[in-house]
Amino acid sequence: MIVTNRLKNQHLLWRAAFGPMAENAASLDSISTTKLWQLLLKSSAEAPQKFQVSSGLGDGLYKGLMDAAAMKDDNQKKQMQKQRRAQSRDELKNLNVLWLDDMINSKAQLREKMGLFWHGHFACRVVNSYFQQELLQTVRENALGNFGELLVAVSKSPSMLQFLNNQQNKKQHPNENFAREVMELFTIGRGNYTESDIKEAARAFTGWSYNQQGEFVFRKFNHDSGTKTFMGKTGNFTGDDILNILLQQKGTATFITRKLYRYLVNEKDLTPKDEAHIATLAAGFYKDNYDIKSLLTSIFTSDWFYNPEYIGTKIKSPIELLAGIRRFLPMELDNDNAQLLFQKVLGQILFYPPNVAGWPGGKNWIDSSTLMVRLQIPQVLAAKESLTIKPKNDDDMNMGQVMEQQVKLNRNKMYTQRGGSADIAWAPVYKVFEKVHRDKLLNEISGTLLQAESRLPDAVMMRYLADGSREDFIKSAVIQYMSTPEYQLC
Repeated sequence: MIVTNRLKNQHLLWRAAFGPMAENAASLDSISTTKLWQLLLKSSAEAPQKFQVSSGLGDGLYKGLMDAAAMKDDNQKKQMQKQRRAQSRDELKNLNVLWLDDMINSKAQLREKMGLFWHGHFACRVVNSYFQQELLQTVRENALGNFGELLVAVSKSPSMLQFLNNQQNKKQHPNENFAREVMELFTIGRGNYTESDIKEAARAFTGWSYNQQGEFVFRKFNHDSGTKTFMGKTGNFTGDDILNILLQQKGTATFITRKLYRYLVNEKDLTPKDEAHIATLAAGFYKDNYDIKSLLTSIFTSDWFYNPEYIGTKIKSPIELLAGIRRFLPMELDNDNAQLLFQKVLGQILFYPPNVAGWPGGKNWIDSSTLMVRLQIPQVLAAKESLTIKPKNDDDMNMGQVMEQQVKLNRNKMYTQRGGSADIAWAPVYKVFEKVHRDKLLNEISGTLLQAESRLPDAVMMRYLADGSREDFIKSAVIQYMSTPEYQLC
Protein backbone atom coordinates (compact mmCIF):
# COMPACT_ATOMS: atom_id res chain seq x y z
CA MET A 1 0.00 0.00 0.00
CA ILE A 2 1.29 3.45 -0.94
CA VAL A 3 0.46 5.78 1.94
CA THR A 4 -0.26 9.14 0.34
CA ASN A 5 -0.85 12.36 2.23
CA ARG A 6 -4.57 12.12 1.52
CA LEU A 7 -4.74 8.54 2.76
CA LYS A 8 -3.02 9.57 5.99
CA ASN A 9 -5.48 12.42 6.49
CA GLN A 10 -8.45 10.18 5.77
CA HIS A 11 -7.03 7.70 8.28
CA LEU A 12 -6.82 10.44 10.91
CA LEU A 13 -10.37 11.62 10.20
CA TRP A 14 -11.81 8.12 10.46
CA ARG A 15 -10.01 7.29 13.70
CA ALA A 16 -10.18 10.68 15.47
CA ALA A 17 -13.53 11.67 13.96
CA PHE A 18 -16.34 10.23 11.84
CA GLY A 19 -14.70 10.46 8.42
CA PRO A 20 -14.31 13.32 5.93
CA MET A 21 -17.11 15.61 4.86
CA ALA A 22 -17.67 16.25 1.18
CA GLU A 23 -16.89 19.93 1.82
CA ASN A 24 -13.32 19.22 2.95
CA ALA A 25 -12.50 15.98 1.14
CA ALA A 26 -10.81 17.74 -1.80
CA SER A 27 -8.40 19.61 0.51
CA LEU A 28 -7.00 16.45 2.08
CA ASP A 29 -4.36 16.11 -0.63
CA SER A 30 -2.53 19.26 0.47
CA ILE A 31 -3.01 19.81 4.21
CA SER A 32 -0.46 18.14 6.50
CA THR A 33 -1.56 15.62 9.11
CA THR A 34 -0.03 17.82 11.81
CA LYS A 35 -2.10 20.79 10.70
CA LEU A 36 -5.23 18.66 10.43
CA TRP A 37 -4.71 17.34 13.96
CA GLN A 38 -4.34 20.90 15.25
CA LEU A 39 -7.61 21.82 13.55
CA LEU A 40 -9.36 18.87 15.16
CA LEU A 41 -8.11 19.98 18.58
CA LYS A 42 -9.07 23.61 18.02
CA SER A 43 -12.56 22.82 16.76
CA SER A 44 -13.25 20.69 19.86
CA ALA A 45 -11.93 23.20 22.40
CA GLU A 46 -15.25 24.79 23.36
CA ALA A 47 -17.57 23.24 25.93
CA PRO A 48 -20.38 21.27 24.29
CA GLN A 49 -23.91 22.57 24.22
CA LYS A 50 -26.23 20.43 26.31
CA PHE A 51 -28.93 18.29 24.71
CA GLN A 52 -32.14 19.03 26.60
CA VAL A 53 -34.81 16.35 26.22
CA SER A 54 -35.91 16.15 29.86
CA SER A 55 -36.36 19.13 32.15
CA GLY A 56 -35.61 17.21 35.34
CA LEU A 57 -36.89 14.57 37.68
CA GLY A 58 -39.34 17.00 39.28
CA ASP A 59 -41.25 17.26 35.99
CA GLY A 60 -40.49 13.83 34.61
CA LEU A 61 -40.24 10.18 35.41
CA TYR A 62 -39.50 10.38 39.12
CA LYS A 63 -42.48 12.63 39.89
CA GLY A 64 -44.75 10.30 37.95
CA LEU A 65 -43.52 7.27 39.84
CA MET A 66 -43.96 9.07 43.18
CA ASP A 67 -47.49 10.06 42.19
CA ALA A 68 -48.15 6.45 41.26
CA ALA A 69 -46.81 5.22 44.58
CA ALA A 70 -49.24 7.51 46.41
CA MET A 71 -52.23 6.11 44.56
CA LYS A 72 -54.39 3.57 46.31
CA ASP A 73 -55.74 2.01 43.13
CA ASP A 74 -53.24 -0.56 41.83
CA ASN A 75 -54.50 -0.27 38.23
CA GLN A 76 -54.08 3.49 38.28
CA LYS A 77 -50.65 3.07 39.75
CA LYS A 78 -49.54 0.62 37.05
CA GLN A 79 -50.97 2.80 34.30
CA MET A 80 -49.15 5.87 35.56
CA GLN A 81 -45.85 3.98 35.80
CA LYS A 82 -46.33 2.66 32.28
CA GLN A 83 -47.00 6.15 30.92
CA ARG A 84 -43.93 7.61 32.62
CA ARG A 85 -41.68 4.84 31.32
CA ALA A 86 -43.04 5.36 27.80
CA GLN A 87 -42.35 9.10 28.10
CA SER A 88 -38.78 8.44 29.18
CA ARG A 89 -38.22 6.01 26.31
CA ASP A 90 -39.47 8.62 23.84
CA GLU A 91 -37.13 11.19 25.32
CA LEU A 92 -34.24 8.75 25.04
CA LYS A 93 -35.04 8.32 21.34
CA ASN A 94 -34.90 12.10 20.94
CA LEU A 95 -31.57 12.20 22.80
CA ASN A 96 -30.23 9.48 20.50
CA VAL A 97 -31.18 11.38 17.34
CA LEU A 98 -29.81 14.68 18.66
CA TRP A 99 -26.43 13.19 19.56
CA LEU A 100 -26.07 11.26 16.32
CA ASP A 101 -26.91 14.43 14.41
CA ASP A 102 -24.14 16.20 16.33
CA MET A 103 -21.67 13.44 15.46
CA ILE A 104 -22.53 14.02 11.81
CA ASN A 105 -22.63 17.80 11.66
CA SER A 106 -20.66 19.19 14.59
CA LYS A 107 -17.26 20.78 13.99
CA ALA A 108 -16.18 19.27 17.32
CA GLN A 109 -15.53 15.89 15.71
CA LEU A 110 -12.76 14.81 18.07
CA ARG A 111 -14.84 15.53 21.16
CA GLU A 112 -17.86 13.62 19.86
CA LYS A 113 -15.71 10.67 18.75
CA MET A 114 -14.16 10.46 22.20
CA GLY A 115 -17.60 10.97 23.71
CA LEU A 116 -18.69 7.82 21.88
CA PHE A 117 -15.67 5.95 23.26
CA TRP A 118 -16.39 6.95 26.86
CA HIS A 119 -20.10 6.20 26.30
CA GLY A 120 -19.06 2.61 25.63
CA HIS A 121 -16.39 2.52 28.34
CA PHE A 122 -18.75 3.77 31.05
CA ALA A 123 -21.62 1.72 29.65
CA CYS A 124 -24.86 2.48 31.43
CA ARG A 125 -28.35 1.27 30.63
CA VAL A 126 -31.21 2.88 32.55
CA VAL A 127 -34.61 3.85 31.16
CA ASN A 128 -34.49 7.30 32.67
CA SER A 129 -34.04 10.07 30.14
CA TYR A 130 -32.98 12.69 32.69
CA PHE A 131 -30.26 10.49 34.17
CA GLN A 132 -28.94 9.56 30.71
CA GLN A 133 -29.07 13.17 29.55
CA GLU A 134 -26.98 14.31 32.50
CA LEU A 135 -24.49 11.45 32.17
CA LEU A 136 -24.02 12.17 28.46
CA GLN A 137 -23.26 15.80 29.22
CA THR A 138 -20.71 14.74 31.83
CA VAL A 139 -19.02 12.43 29.32
CA ARG A 140 -18.96 15.02 26.52
CA GLU A 141 -17.69 17.80 28.78
CA ASN A 142 -14.80 15.66 30.05
CA ALA A 143 -14.11 13.63 26.90
CA LEU A 144 -10.80 15.41 26.23
CA GLY A 145 -9.99 16.47 29.77
CA ASN A 146 -8.64 14.60 32.77
CA PHE A 147 -9.53 10.93 33.14
CA GLY A 148 -9.50 11.13 36.94
CA GLU A 149 -12.07 13.92 36.93
CA LEU A 150 -14.18 12.03 34.39
CA LEU A 151 -14.01 8.87 36.52
CA VAL A 152 -15.18 10.67 39.65
CA ALA A 153 -17.98 12.53 37.84
CA VAL A 154 -19.31 9.36 36.18
CA SER A 155 -19.03 7.34 39.39
CA LYS A 156 -21.16 9.93 41.19
CA SER A 157 -23.76 10.20 38.46
CA PRO A 158 -27.25 8.97 39.46
CA SER A 159 -27.36 7.03 36.21
CA MET A 160 -24.36 4.88 37.11
CA LEU A 161 -25.26 4.59 40.78
CA GLN A 162 -28.69 3.28 39.83
CA PHE A 163 -27.42 0.97 37.09
CA LEU A 164 -24.84 -0.65 39.39
CA ASN A 165 -27.12 -0.82 42.42
CA ASN A 166 -25.20 1.46 44.74
CA GLN A 167 -28.50 2.78 46.10
CA GLN A 168 -28.68 -0.59 47.86
CA ASN A 169 -25.09 -0.39 49.16
CA LYS A 170 -25.47 0.24 52.87
CA LYS A 171 -23.25 -0.52 55.85
CA GLN A 172 -25.68 -3.14 57.16
CA HIS A 173 -25.89 -4.91 53.78
CA PRO A 174 -22.99 -3.98 51.42
CA ASN A 175 -23.64 -4.38 47.69
CA GLU A 176 -20.42 -5.15 45.81
CA ASN A 177 -21.67 -4.57 42.25
CA PHE A 178 -20.53 -0.97 41.88
CA ALA A 179 -17.12 -1.55 43.49
CA ARG A 180 -16.44 -4.59 41.31
CA GLU A 181 -17.24 -2.88 38.00
CA VAL A 182 -15.30 0.27 38.89
CA MET A 183 -12.18 -1.89 39.13
CA GLU A 184 -12.83 -4.50 36.48
CA LEU A 185 -14.18 -2.27 33.70
CA PHE A 186 -13.48 1.38 34.49
CA THR A 187 -9.94 1.49 35.90
CA ILE A 188 -7.39 -1.23 36.58
CA GLY A 189 -8.87 -4.29 34.88
CA ARG A 190 -9.49 -7.89 35.85
CA GLY A 191 -6.64 -9.75 37.56
CA ASN A 192 -5.21 -6.66 39.24
CA TYR A 193 -7.30 -6.72 42.40
CA THR A 194 -8.52 -9.29 44.91
CA GLU A 195 -11.93 -10.30 46.23
CA SER A 196 -10.91 -8.67 49.49
CA ASP A 197 -10.30 -5.40 47.61
CA ILE A 198 -13.85 -5.61 46.22
CA LYS A 199 -15.38 -6.13 49.67
CA GLU A 200 -13.38 -3.29 51.23
CA ALA A 201 -14.12 -0.93 48.33
CA ALA A 202 -17.83 -1.72 48.58
CA ARG A 203 -17.72 -0.68 52.24
CA ALA A 204 -16.10 2.61 51.22
CA PHE A 205 -18.81 3.32 48.64
CA THR A 206 -21.65 2.81 51.13
CA GLY A 207 -23.76 5.95 51.39
CA TRP A 208 -23.19 7.09 47.82
CA SER A 209 -26.65 7.88 46.52
CA TYR A 210 -28.81 10.56 44.85
CA ASN A 211 -31.84 12.62 45.79
CA GLN A 212 -35.23 13.26 44.20
CA GLN A 213 -33.72 16.02 42.04
CA GLY A 214 -31.23 13.60 40.49
CA GLU A 215 -28.24 15.03 42.38
CA PHE A 216 -25.45 13.05 44.05
CA VAL A 217 -25.72 12.89 47.83
CA PHE A 218 -23.62 11.21 50.50
CA ARG A 219 -25.87 9.58 53.07
CA LYS A 220 -23.66 9.51 56.14
CA PHE A 221 -25.99 7.26 58.15
CA ASN A 222 -25.64 4.55 55.47
CA HIS A 223 -21.84 4.78 55.31
CA ASP A 224 -19.47 2.27 56.89
CA SER A 225 -16.98 4.51 58.69
CA GLY A 226 -14.79 1.66 59.90
CA THR A 227 -11.18 1.02 58.92
CA LYS A 228 -10.64 -0.65 55.52
CA THR A 229 -7.64 -2.21 53.82
CA PHE A 230 -7.57 -1.68 50.07
CA MET A 231 -4.71 -2.51 47.70
CA GLY A 232 -2.23 -2.65 50.54
CA LYS A 233 -3.33 0.60 52.15
CA THR A 234 -5.28 0.94 55.37
CA GLY A 235 -7.47 3.78 56.52
CA ASN A 236 -10.97 5.09 57.06
CA PHE A 237 -11.53 5.24 53.32
CA THR A 238 -14.45 6.86 51.51
CA GLY A 239 -15.45 6.26 47.89
CA ASP A 240 -13.30 9.21 46.76
CA ASP A 241 -10.31 7.64 48.51
CA ILE A 242 -10.86 4.36 46.64
CA LEU A 243 -10.93 6.13 43.28
CA ASN A 244 -7.78 8.08 44.16
CA ILE A 245 -5.95 4.89 45.14
CA LEU A 246 -6.98 3.29 41.84
CA LEU A 247 -5.66 6.30 39.93
CA GLN A 248 -2.34 5.98 41.78
CA GLN A 249 -1.89 2.52 40.26
CA LYS A 250 0.14 2.53 37.03
CA GLY A 251 -1.96 -0.42 35.97
CA THR A 252 -4.95 1.93 35.58
CA ALA A 253 -3.03 4.07 33.09
CA THR A 254 -2.04 0.93 31.20
CA PHE A 255 -5.60 -0.46 31.16
CA ILE A 256 -7.13 2.75 29.80
CA THR A 257 -4.32 3.25 27.30
CA ARG A 258 -4.65 -0.29 25.95
CA LYS A 259 -8.41 0.10 25.51
CA LEU A 260 -7.97 3.43 23.73
CA TYR A 261 -5.23 1.93 21.57
CA ARG A 262 -7.60 -0.82 20.42
CA TYR A 263 -10.27 1.77 19.69
CA LEU A 264 -8.04 4.18 17.79
CA VAL A 265 -5.15 2.14 16.39
CA ASN A 266 -5.43 -1.64 16.26
CA GLU A 267 -8.42 -3.75 17.36
CA LYS A 268 -6.79 -7.01 16.21
CA ASP A 269 -4.40 -9.20 18.19
CA LEU A 270 -1.70 -6.95 19.58
CA THR A 271 1.88 -7.62 18.52
CA PRO A 272 5.03 -7.02 20.61
CA LYS A 273 5.39 -3.76 18.68
CA ASP A 274 1.89 -2.73 19.72
CA GLU A 275 2.64 -3.60 23.33
CA ALA A 276 5.76 -1.44 23.18
CA HIS A 277 3.68 1.49 21.88
CA ILE A 278 1.14 0.95 24.67
CA ALA A 279 3.83 0.84 27.36
CA THR A 280 5.33 4.14 26.18
CA LEU A 281 1.93 5.80 25.86
CA ALA A 282 0.77 4.55 29.27
CA ALA A 283 3.92 5.86 30.96
CA GLY A 284 3.28 9.29 29.45
CA PHE A 285 -0.41 9.15 30.38
CA TYR A 286 0.46 8.41 34.00
CA LYS A 287 3.19 11.07 34.11
CA ASP A 288 0.79 13.65 32.67
CA ASN A 289 -1.71 12.89 35.44
CA TYR A 290 -4.17 11.19 33.06
CA ASP A 291 -4.45 14.05 30.57
CA ILE A 292 -6.56 12.60 27.76
CA LYS A 293 -5.69 15.25 25.20
CA SER A 294 -1.96 14.68 25.68
CA LEU A 295 -2.41 10.92 25.22
CA LEU A 296 -4.36 11.46 22.00
CA THR A 297 -1.73 13.86 20.71
CA SER A 298 0.97 11.26 21.33
CA ILE A 299 -1.02 8.73 19.30
CA PHE A 300 -2.12 10.87 16.37
CA THR A 301 1.18 12.69 15.85
CA SER A 302 3.33 9.56 15.94
CA ASP A 303 4.85 8.21 12.72
CA TRP A 304 3.78 4.63 13.49
CA PHE A 305 0.08 5.56 13.61
CA TYR A 306 0.20 6.05 9.83
CA ASN A 307 1.90 2.74 9.06
CA PRO A 308 0.09 0.68 6.39
CA GLU A 309 -0.75 -2.15 8.81
CA TYR A 310 -3.06 0.18 10.76
CA ILE A 311 -4.89 1.74 7.80
CA GLY A 312 -8.18 0.26 6.63
CA THR A 313 -8.10 -2.55 9.21
CA LYS A 314 -10.74 -1.46 11.74
CA ILE A 315 -14.37 -2.51 11.34
CA LYS A 316 -16.60 0.54 11.64
CA SER A 317 -19.11 0.40 14.45
CA PRO A 318 -22.73 0.92 13.33
CA ILE A 319 -22.65 4.50 14.63
CA GLU A 320 -19.36 5.21 12.82
CA LEU A 321 -20.79 3.72 9.64
CA LEU A 322 -24.04 5.71 9.75
CA ALA A 323 -22.31 8.97 10.69
CA GLY A 324 -19.59 8.48 8.06
CA ILE A 325 -22.07 7.93 5.24
CA ARG A 326 -24.05 11.00 6.19
CA ARG A 327 -20.97 13.19 6.56
CA PHE A 328 -19.87 12.49 3.00
CA LEU A 329 -23.42 12.55 1.62
CA PRO A 330 -25.25 15.61 2.98
CA MET A 331 -28.89 14.58 3.28
CA GLU A 332 -32.28 15.10 4.86
CA LEU A 333 -33.89 11.86 6.00
CA ASP A 334 -37.58 11.28 5.36
CA ASN A 335 -37.80 10.26 9.00
CA ASP A 336 -34.99 10.87 11.52
CA ASN A 337 -36.22 7.95 13.63
CA ALA A 338 -35.24 5.58 10.81
CA GLN A 339 -31.73 5.90 12.24
CA LEU A 340 -32.98 4.07 15.33
CA LEU A 341 -34.13 1.20 13.15
CA PHE A 342 -30.69 0.99 11.51
CA GLN A 343 -29.01 1.03 14.93
CA LYS A 344 -31.25 -1.74 16.22
CA VAL A 345 -30.71 -4.01 13.23
CA LEU A 346 -26.94 -3.39 13.22
CA GLY A 347 -26.54 -4.00 16.96
CA GLN A 348 -25.60 -0.62 18.48
CA ILE A 349 -28.35 1.55 19.94
CA LEU A 350 -27.04 4.60 21.76
CA PHE A 351 -27.93 4.50 25.49
CA TYR A 352 -28.76 0.79 25.27
CA PRO A 353 -25.44 -1.10 25.64
CA PRO A 354 -25.83 -4.88 25.91
CA ASN A 355 -24.37 -4.88 29.44
CA VAL A 356 -22.02 -2.97 31.74
CA ALA A 357 -19.03 -4.05 29.61
CA GLY A 358 -20.39 -2.12 26.65
CA TRP A 359 -20.27 -3.17 23.01
CA PRO A 360 -17.49 -5.71 22.32
CA GLY A 361 -16.71 -4.24 18.88
CA GLY A 362 -14.38 -5.66 16.25
CA LYS A 363 -15.61 -8.75 14.42
CA ASN A 364 -18.59 -8.87 16.77
CA TRP A 365 -20.17 -6.15 14.63
CA ILE A 366 -20.37 -8.50 11.65
CA ASP A 367 -22.48 -11.56 11.00
CA SER A 368 -24.38 -12.76 7.95
CA SER A 369 -27.41 -10.65 8.85
CA THR A 370 -25.76 -7.37 9.84
CA LEU A 371 -23.35 -7.45 6.90
CA MET A 372 -26.23 -7.65 4.42
CA VAL A 373 -27.93 -4.67 6.05
CA ARG A 374 -24.67 -2.70 6.12
CA LEU A 375 -24.22 -3.21 2.39
CA GLN A 376 -27.78 -2.09 1.68
CA ILE A 377 -27.91 1.11 3.73
CA PRO A 378 -26.38 3.41 1.05
CA GLN A 379 -28.86 2.09 -1.52
CA VAL A 380 -31.76 2.56 0.89
CA LEU A 381 -30.75 6.15 1.57
CA ALA A 382 -30.43 6.83 -2.17
CA ALA A 383 -33.68 5.03 -3.04
CA LYS A 384 -35.17 8.23 -4.50
CA GLU A 385 -32.40 8.53 -7.07
CA SER A 386 -33.46 7.44 -10.56
CA LEU A 387 -30.19 5.70 -11.34
CA THR A 388 -29.44 2.62 -13.37
CA ILE A 389 -27.50 0.70 -10.76
CA LYS A 390 -27.73 -2.82 -12.12
CA PRO A 391 -25.57 -5.22 -14.14
CA LYS A 392 -24.99 -4.55 -17.83
CA ASN A 393 -26.19 -7.17 -20.29
CA ASP A 394 -22.78 -8.32 -21.35
CA ASP A 395 -21.99 -11.77 -19.94
CA ASP A 396 -23.38 -15.13 -18.89
CA MET A 397 -23.58 -14.03 -15.26
CA ASN A 398 -26.42 -11.59 -15.94
CA MET A 399 -29.30 -13.57 -14.59
CA GLY A 400 -27.65 -14.32 -11.27
CA GLN A 401 -26.65 -10.69 -10.79
CA VAL A 402 -30.08 -9.37 -11.70
CA MET A 403 -31.74 -11.82 -9.33
CA GLU A 404 -29.35 -10.79 -6.55
CA GLN A 405 -30.16 -7.13 -7.16
CA GLN A 406 -33.89 -7.86 -7.02
CA VAL A 407 -33.51 -9.63 -3.68
CA LYS A 408 -31.70 -6.56 -2.31
CA LEU A 409 -34.46 -4.26 -3.54
CA ASN A 410 -37.09 -6.40 -1.85
CA ARG A 411 -35.15 -6.35 1.43
CA ASN A 412 -34.79 -2.58 1.18
CA LYS A 413 -38.54 -2.00 1.13
CA MET A 414 -38.82 -2.43 4.91
CA TYR A 415 -36.36 0.41 5.51
CA THR A 416 -37.63 2.79 2.83
CA GLN A 417 -41.23 2.33 3.93
CA ARG A 418 -40.24 3.37 7.45
CA GLY A 419 -38.62 6.59 6.29
CA GLY A 420 -35.12 5.30 5.67
CA SER A 421 -34.66 7.03 2.32
CA ALA A 422 -33.39 10.59 2.03
CA ASP A 423 -32.98 13.66 -0.14
CA ILE A 424 -29.26 13.81 -0.87
CA ALA A 425 -27.52 17.08 -1.71
CA TRP A 426 -25.08 15.93 -4.37
CA ALA A 427 -23.55 19.32 -5.27
CA PRO A 428 -20.77 19.16 -2.61
CA VAL A 429 -19.93 15.62 -3.76
CA TYR A 430 -19.63 16.68 -7.39
CA LYS A 431 -17.30 19.49 -6.28
CA VAL A 432 -14.88 16.99 -4.69
CA PHE A 433 -14.23 15.47 -8.13
CA GLU A 434 -14.77 18.51 -10.37
CA LYS A 435 -11.11 18.65 -11.49
CA VAL A 436 -10.82 14.92 -12.11
CA HIS A 437 -10.82 13.66 -15.70
CA ARG A 438 -13.61 11.20 -16.51
CA ASP A 439 -11.12 8.39 -17.15
CA LYS A 440 -9.71 8.78 -13.63
CA LEU A 441 -13.00 9.30 -11.82
CA LEU A 442 -13.46 5.72 -10.66
CA ASN A 443 -9.99 5.51 -9.13
CA GLU A 444 -10.39 8.90 -7.46
CA ILE A 445 -13.79 8.01 -5.97
CA SER A 446 -12.56 4.67 -4.64
CA GLY A 447 -9.48 6.31 -3.14
CA THR A 448 -11.66 8.87 -1.38
CA LEU A 449 -14.17 6.40 0.06
CA LEU A 450 -12.11 3.28 0.76
CA GLN A 451 -9.28 2.91 3.26
CA ALA A 452 -8.69 -0.79 2.71
CA GLU A 453 -5.94 -1.79 0.28
CA SER A 454 -8.07 -4.42 -1.48
CA ARG A 455 -11.06 -3.39 -3.57
CA LEU A 456 -13.18 -4.68 -6.42
CA PRO A 457 -11.54 -4.60 -9.87
CA ASP A 458 -12.67 -1.66 -11.97
CA ALA A 459 -14.06 -4.01 -14.63
CA VAL A 460 -16.42 -5.56 -12.08
CA MET A 461 -17.49 -2.22 -10.62
CA MET A 462 -18.19 -0.77 -14.07
CA ARG A 463 -20.97 -3.33 -14.59
CA TYR A 464 -23.00 -1.64 -11.87
CA LEU A 465 -22.48 2.02 -12.74
CA ALA A 466 -24.67 4.47 -14.62
CA ASP A 467 -22.98 5.31 -17.92
CA GLY A 468 -24.91 8.48 -18.76
CA SER A 469 -23.95 11.90 -17.48
CA ARG A 470 -20.89 12.64 -15.35
CA GLU A 471 -23.19 13.38 -12.41
CA ASP A 472 -25.01 10.05 -12.67
CA PHE A 473 -21.70 8.23 -12.95
CA ILE A 474 -20.45 9.88 -9.74
CA LYS A 475 -23.72 9.15 -7.93
CA SER A 476 -23.77 5.50 -8.85
CA ALA A 477 -20.05 5.03 -8.13
CA VAL A 478 -20.33 6.62 -4.68
CA ILE A 479 -23.35 4.53 -3.71
CA GLN A 480 -21.83 1.31 -5.02
CA TYR A 481 -18.46 1.78 -3.30
CA MET A 482 -20.28 2.55 -0.06
CA SER A 483 -22.14 -0.74 -0.57
CA THR A 484 -18.96 -2.87 -0.66
CA PRO A 485 -17.39 -4.85 2.18
CA GLU A 486 -14.28 -2.65 1.88
CA TYR A 487 -16.28 0.42 2.95
CA GLN A 488 -17.00 -1.32 6.26
CA LEU A 489 -13.34 -0.81 7.16
CA CYS A 490 -11.52 2.35 8.18
